[in-house]
Amino acid sequence: METLMSAVAPRAPATVKRVSEVDFRSGTTLEQLSAQVQELVQLEQGEFGDQTALEVHTAKDFIFNMLGLVQKVDQRLPVANEYLLLSGGAREGVLDLNPEDLGDYAKGVDFDLDFTLLVPALKLHDRNQPVTLDMRHSPPCHSWLSLCLCDPAVLTRWSICCQDEKNRDKVVEDEEEETDAVLGSIPSLQPLQSLDGCYFSPLLVTDWFWSVVGMAVEELRRNPQRGIPVPDRVERNGPLTTLILTAGTSRILYDLLPVVSFRGWPAVAQGWLTTNHFWDGKITEEEAISGFYLLPCCSPAASPSTRPDREWRLAFSRSEVQLKKCVPYPMAQAFQAAKAVLSRLLARPRTGLSLYHLRTLMFWACDRLPVTYLSCADHETPARLFLGLLDDLAHCILGKNCPNHFLPQCNMLEHLTDSAALLVARKLAHLRSDPAEHLRAALEQAQQACQLKREAAVAASNGHGLSSPSHGYGAGSPQDDRLAQRLQQLVTENPGKSISVFLNPDDVTRPHFRIDDKFY
Repeated sequence: METLMSAVAPRAPATVKRVSEVDFRSGTTLEQLSAQVQELVQLEQGEFGDQTALEVHTAKDFIFNMLGLVQKVDQRLPVANEYLLLSGGAREGVLDLNPEDLGDYAKGVDFDLDFTLLVPALKLHDRNQPVTLDMRHSPPCHSWLSLCLCDPAVLTRWSICCQDEKNRDKVVEDEEEETDAVLGSIPSLQPLQSLDGCYFSPLLVTDWFWSVVGMAVEELRRNPQRGIPVPDRVERNGPLTTLILTAGTSRILYDLLPVVSFRGWPAVAQGWLTTNHFWDGKITEEEAISGFYLLPCCSPAASPSTRPDREWRLAFSRSEVQLKKCVPYPMAQAFQAAKAVLSRLLARPRTGLSLYHLRTLMFWACDRLPVTYLSCADHETPARLFLGLLDDLAHCILGKNCPNHFLPQCNMLEHLTDSAALLVARKLAHLRSDPAEHLRAALEQAQQACQLKREAAVAASNGHGLSSPSHGYGAGSPQDDRLAQRLQQLVTENPGKSISVFLNPDDVTRPHFRIDDKFY
């Protein structure tokens, strides 16, 4: 009877396998694209083992020793300076710099790991120090910086990098109505005329920085020490001073950029604080607005009023470091994959579009889209977000409109010509028609870079390493083992995070660095 009942009882419906969604434009399944995105991200992250951690630490020590030497000899850098170390070189979109100035370097061919270091030439952190950002002559997101209200010691120290107004035309009466255009972290109460003169020149600052870094590197080359890397290449790329160090089996690229560092928040960006953001409730407002920078970079728009010798660009790199911690992981994966495919597309010719524009679109998307969508555990989510970033970028290019995330009144693509926009749009349309093929090409490039790194490691183990014998590592000491274990722990606990470094030039053998709010 039981057998009869089981025969006539209704059976549970068979599990129907969910059909993967298909991308309408390319015909590729999102499941396939997601698998490629995740494989690419894992490959690019690579294995950061003990040996690599030790090599990165050694290269970092060289950079900070060199900057300590610059401070001792030249005595212009702040004695107790605070550097911001960003993961990725300037070509990776970590900063808003004009792409035509960045130079050509290929991962796997020229370097294995890359970083960007912001070096404050001037640190205006004293809240009692009046700060005058003179924006009367600049487009949005740019400013002149007058040092006329600084103390005499600062003026004397930086007189070689300052310019005075000569034969300045009289300010028209209408300009009196533009008093609010002179903005800073502490608005100046002085008359506008008091701002004229003592302008800190970005061109003179970058010239000075390139010169003193070159002299410091040569001094360290003349006095080599065992275990300390020596730069294979020291090159200038626009405002950047680029060093490629060989440390053991790793070639590590550092883009050094002299900047002006501020605490607080500029009045011109106060509107950003009044809107809702994806990071609300995840980090505090104090963490999000801990400071900003001036980069030695002028407006890309060619106009008679553009002054490359006076114009600095506002940057909110400290805030971006905090915001990146709040980006949902599927979006972070999509962004990294989009960077990989677009870096090849934007390399030649350079048309005024950089990966920083993609970074900006990612922040806008995180503000615009529901967090449940961005964080969805569906295995197709990385593909949806990857394609969405490409579509967003195409829309911005065709409209020549990409608002700065912190200063929406600044259109970062306003300078793009119609012909340049059309060229990039065509390339992007080709990519969008077959994203799987471009992801495969990016995967192959990453695999080749890993293969070159492995071959270098094998050569080093056979006594044919990248470093000369006089600068090799030799047998590992217990101290080196302990250091490698400590560094590996930091890397494991803080993947992809940026570091603020505090350097005492009187004891450069003991740099203190901060990962977010932790000190080591």
